[in-house]
Amino acid sequence: MLTFALIAVTVLVSWLAFERPALLDRLILWPPAIDRKKQYDRLLTHGFIHADWSHLLFNMITLYFFGRLIERVMAELVGPLGFVLFYLSAIVIAILPTYLRHRHDPTYRSLGASGAVSAVLFAFILLQPWSLILVFFLPMPAILYAVMYIGYSIYMDKRGGDNINHSAHISGAIYGVLFMLLMEPRFGGAFLQRLMSPSFGG
Repeated sequence: MLTFALIAVTVLVSWLAFERPALLDRLILWPPAIDRKKQYDRLLTHGFIHADWSHLLFNMITLYFFGRLIERVMAELVGPLGFVLFYLSAIVIAILPTYLRHRHDPTYRSLGASGAVSAVLFAFILLQPWSLILVFFLPMPAILYAVMYIGYSIYMDKRGGDNINHSAHISGAIYGVLFMLLMEPRFGGAFLQRLMSPSFGG
């Protein structure tokens, strides 16, 4: 249910921000507002607004499909609110490298839940590396998708120019894996065992 709650809140806040530009301006990650006005909440609030409906839909569909399993695992490891704490912390951690890189750039802005969604996705991949993920309606092993995703994100982060925060994707993915391993180190050994024993679809 927490996954659905996060989706509902994100959809609601994003919709309100679509209708009210002043709200979007207040919630978006804008480095000068953090440095000059000490609006540190923007490190979190930017994860609840999106550029448009397609941006929002993609992130929320991904969160829906992969968040439910991670929510159950987190509930067993750290309690019922564990998933919410993981997700909210992922929003902040994923954006920190971007913020530090652009903290003196008044023209830079960033928004969206992609960093946190990447954390959820890679937490899932750690647990089920051979699950099949639909990529443009084509099934692909999760571990192969992970390699391609990281490689593409690194390439595009260096190249730039597409108005997508690939740095947050990378940071979120790393955080998702590290958080899971911190909560339960045995996940690392289980991942390696599964990796050596391909079982497509699970």
